[in-house]
Amino acid sequence: MMKHLFLLALALVLCASFGAPPAYSQETTLTPQNPLAVDMKERSVSVLAQVNGKYLVQTTRHGVVFKEGKNGEKSVFVALADPETFYASLVKLGLKAGNNMTWDNKEKTYVQGDPLDVSVTWKGAKKVYSIDEAIKDSNGKPLAIRFGGNLAAALKMKTGCLMCLDSCPVGITSNATYTYGAIETRKEAALTGNKDVLPPDGTLVVITFKAKK
Repeated sequence: MMKHLFLLALALVLCASFGAPPAYSQETTLTPQNPLAVDMKERSVSVLAQVNGKYLVQTTRHGVVFKEGKNGEKSVFVALADPETFYASLVKLGLKAGNNMTWDNKEKTYVQGDPLDVSVTWKGAKKVYSIDEAIKDSNGKPLAIRFGGNLAAALKMKTGCLMCLDSCPVGITSNATYTYGAIETRKEAALTGNKDVLPPDGTLVVITFKAKK
């Protein structure tokens, strides 16, 4: 009994000295078979993905795309979760989609919908990195990720886009900082994964989308 009490006391001392386990341990619970988690208390959705090393050096307008989507190899992060499940999970949190983007207005309209804080971490990461630390914008502008919605278009187009880096009529979430075409067509900005922050090609990471307070 005394031995058990001593061990308990030692554990409490260690916790007080070094702090509780890091809050970014989600990567230990998500797996390729279970690649998405919803945290109702935190109002967040976490998705398991892999780093695509190609876009640590080349620009892209695709942030997070489902591996089986048409654009699955064009993104900084290749997600193991699909857009329909991702959309349903954001709705489950009570978030409202903008659904204001169309093919006709896409180059003149900024995506609307509830704003999201996006972060990235992985096993062995020093901390949780904000999306602005993980993605480099040549203009130095922060990303403004919003719940665009677009479920019907996503199911029809089958691109697999969970998060686009400019306003998009197909991506479930996208970046209200730029209108569609700003990156690929008009070359107003160049966005890449930050090679000085992100781990190597193929590394599993957890991307968390949290309702902005």
